[in-house]
Amino acid sequence: MSCQGKKTNTIKSKKSNPPPITKEAIPKKKEPNFLLNDANVMEFFLDYDQKHKEDRVRITTDFGTIDVKLFEATKFHRSNFIYLTKKQYFNDTQFYRVIQNFVIQGGNSDDRKTLIKRRKIGKYLLPNDYDKGFKHDRGMLSMPSKNIENPYKKASPFEFFIVQQQGGAHHLDGDYTIFGKVIRGMDVVDTIAAVATDATDWPLQNVFIRKIEILK
Repeated sequence: MSCQGKKTNTIKSKKSNPPPITKEAIPKKKEPNFLLNDANVMEFFLDYDQKHKEDRVRITTDFGTIDVKLFEATKFHRSNFIYLTKKQYFNDTQFYRVIQNFVIQGGNSDDRKTLIKRRKIGKYLLPNDYDKGFKHDRGMLSMPSKNIENPYKKASPFEFFIVQQQGGAHHLDGDYTIFGKVIRGMDVVDTIAAVATDATDWPLQNVFIRKIEILK
């Protein structure tokens, strides 16, 4: 997501362009140098979904905790979130885009350590899976899409946003995949949404995601 420019009620990803899809063989998942990419990600998460059914996570922030239930219906996105959580990717990332009465968006950072963690996981996008009947109601967890050369609005897997807007942000419906909802901690979401930000919606004082852990 781009964090530069004027405020806008759209969701954008900071993710760089993905590598082109190739016909390379899918690496064995137990190889130490295994990396996810656009060629192997679908098969990987189909298999991962069968073995990892966790669906509740806790996001620990500087302002308190947010508990989230992930939806089974969006299996690629649920599995991706669980996979990254187990890889401890989200630990010490930030809510880097905050717009009061719209969304708080997290999963990235200006720390070089975050970029290194991404490189060790891989470079890939997830399919848009927006037709499961979910709406961008208040408290919904959704995934931004890379907005450059991405006509199918494939999702940026390392980032997520929570709808804070009263009454929901339904103009986003059909463009982004909703894959979970907040079941406890919307007061924390509201507190984060109210912090002071600069012209690019980045909080003046960094709001860290200290860790995300699996509850169930």
